[in-house]
Amino acid sequence: MSEHDGGAVPNPPARPRAPRPSRGTLVIARDRCKGCELCVEACPPRVLTMSSSLNEMGYRYPELGPGCTGCTACQMVCPDFVFSVYRFTPAAH
Repeated sequence: MSEHDGGAVPNPPARPRAPRPSRGTLVIARDRCKGCELCVEACPPRVLTMSSSLNEMGYRYPELGPGCTGCTACQMVCPDFVFSVYRFTPAAH
């Protein structure tokens, strides 16, 4: 199909994004998490996922993948104070 014969032009397949280098990191208190997943939705770089394992209370907890920016969005939305956020300082040249 083409635009000239009245058909739609298909979009090219999306290319997977290469992971960005991490600019921060998290310490996650897994034992405090109640599995609400607010942090996963709030994470701008989308580097938080819920584990398949359960914590001591029986809830899934977030796990961090590469690419954290240290933005603190997860920390701000978490009702259970699960996150400690640390930003990396750039190396001096």
